[in-house]
Amino acid sequence: MTGQPLLNVQGVETYYGNIRALAGIDVEVHRGEIVSLIGANGAGKSTLMMTICGSPQARVGSVIFDGQNITRLPTHEIARLRIAQSPEGRRIFPRMTVMENLQMGAGLDNLKYFKEDVEKVFAMFPRLKERQGQRGGTLSGGEQQMLSIGRALMARPKLLLLDEPSLGLAPLIVKGIFEAIKKLNKEEGLTVFLVEQNAFAALRLSDRAYVMVNGKVTMSGSGTELLANPEVRAAYLEGGRH
Repeated sequence: MTGQPLLNVQGVETYYGNIRALAGIDVEVHRGEIVSLIGANGAGKSTLMMTICGSPQARVGSVIFDGQNITRLPTHEIARLRIAQSPEGRRIFPRMTVMENLQMGAGLDNLKYFKEDVEKVFAMFPRLKERQGQRGGTLSGGEQQMLSIGRALMARPKLLLLDEPSLGLAPLIVKGIFEAIKKLNKEEGLTVFLVEQNAFAALRLSDRAYVMVNGKVTMSGSGTELLANPEVRAAYLEGGRH
């Protein structure tokens, strides 16, 4: 890829106490790309997502976003730069309604676009429109995932971080969510960095991808290349088509 990446993670090491969770990670995401990160449970994928958002902060290396070093910035300042995350486990506000959750996602800077942005989210996920007055905690798992992504989109992100969007969901719901991600990327030019255990779905969707094992990136390439790679197939794809 040519040009400066939108996100450039360079030699990042992240620790929990004395335990090294990330061991010198190099990852690039260019504007307009969908890039996925696949790997087994406990490989460090979610830790990388959280490190990009500044909690925990990298102890070694740097995270550069849109030409700015954000490694030492607090999480709320990183969010203001328009990096939005739909975290693992969704983490919506269960006692708030769907509409109130979406309001929480819209930064103060974006309130003038609120109505327009809500309509976009509802067009993408019509189920949320039907349930806009319902409390988040009473939604199904698939609807909560839609709400988590919708809430992230309300921040008008330059970069959308998606952590395990398909986790625990029925295949048909997963298909709908991946189609929505693809549509956002193609029609809005949204840049997406995706952590996903459903390697088959992630690689089919992605321009490029990285494989992570025990806190290290062990392989990278286009989604198509990794889908065809015998090692990747054996480790992540055999019997894993959804």
